[in-house]
Amino acid sequence: MKKLISGLICLSLALSLVACQPKEKTPLVVFAAGSLIQPFNELEKAFEAKYPDIDVLSEYHGSIQVMRHVTELHESIDVVATADQSLVPMLMYAVNVPGTDQPYADWYISMAANKLGIAYQPGSKYADEIDAENWWKILSRPDVRVGISDPRFDAVGYRALMVFALAQEVYGNDSIFNEFVQDQFRTPIRLVDMGDMQIIRVPELLETTKGSHILLRGASIALISLLEAGEIDYAFEYESVIHQHGFQLLVLPPNLNLGESDMDEFYGKVTVQLDFQRFATVEPV
Repeated sequence: MKKLISGLICLSLALSLVACQPKEKTPLVVFAAGSLIQPFNELEKAFEAKYPDIDVLSEYHGSIQVMRHVTELHESIDVVATADQSLVPMLMYAVNVPGTDQPYADWYISMAANKLGIAYQPGSKYADEIDAENWWKILSRPDVRVGISDPRFDAVGYRALMVFALAQEVYGNDSIFNEFVQDQFRTPIRLVDMGDMQIIRVPELLETTKGSHILLRGASIALISLLEAGEIDYAFEYESVIHQHGFQLLVLPPNLNLGESDMDEFYGKVTVQLDFQRFATVEPV
């Protein structure tokens, strides 16, 4: 009888321990553009509070790099969020899941809009001089350190180049683009005039030259700490990111901020061509 009671107690304790063990959560893997870190962190908290059985696992990169984790590295990702919606059909519709005839994606949702701006600090060089008319002159000065994200991996990077190209028509100066990029990269970034279209050609290998005043990083969010530390004077960022981090914001004109829906036709005068992919007309962020 004692053995039976002892056995029942052991069984009861075992069942209690099993019952007390936390239930394993279902992972939800999210890969998103770096510019979405702060709002997505808030979304993650709210989502997990509402659905406690789900564990949101987030990772952030440049928008193109996010896509490559899916289409080239074939990682299992549940949600992809990019800062440029046009990347989804171009990079995910056209690539099938290995061993199937199904594309990685065949739909997407436009959930927000943004505008491109220039972030700086009160101590940035010529901070008391820069404005919406002369910003391109300031950023082209050799003693001014400018941060842009790598256009091969990040939407802000190729959009920054598009702003310089579009600025040539806005300000009536055909040398604006070259003044910024000339002699700054080992293999040049070129602007090709195709008549009704300007094409920015970004080389496969992109490295800045020794002494370049342009600082390149894989994602725009990586420029934040450099600007905070004073290692760069200016950085191209989305307006929301600039506000989130308390930087000074140089507001670009509507025909240059790439965020006005009624300016799509004008924005479409410039496209970016990488070694592996020709980009379509930019759309509102």
